[in-house]
Amino acid sequence: MSIGEMLAATVPMARTLNLEFLETTAEKAVVALPDQGEYHNHVGGPHAGAIFTLGETASGTIVLGAFGDQLARAVPLAVRAEIAYRKLAMGAVTATATLGRPAVDVVAELDAGGRPEFPVSIEVRRGDGAVTAEMTVVWTLRPNG
Repeated sequence: MSIGEMLAATVPMARTLNLEFLETTAEKAVVALPDQGEYHNHVGGPHAGAIFTLGETASGTIVLGAFGDQLARAVPLAVRAEIAYRKLAMGAVTATATLGRPAVDVVAELDAGGRPEFPVSIEVRRGDGAVTAEMTVVWTLRPNG
């Protein structure tokens, strides 16, 4: 099962919004929100809450891509998030997430007994390539037990 299939199966909100998992590696995750009228705002584009969910889901996707091998000993949790809506989003939008800290450094901190925090940067773009939102989600790997 791919990471996208796993998230769609285990995270009801990802299923609700019909998110599409286009790319997942340890370096980048790309997730799309199709244009769906039931998730539009008052101006006919995707609702801010749907865009936030798209970005947070993309961030979680890269976290699983980069740290999926650590799940037996640590739980990934979002700590905080910030979003800036830059341009009007219309139609389908795509979120691209990248790690803001090398994965080896995060794992080294976990190995040393710490609870590492690390940022994930997300850009949300509409079909013409314009950035409609920029987001940062800070994650942690909480050691089990």
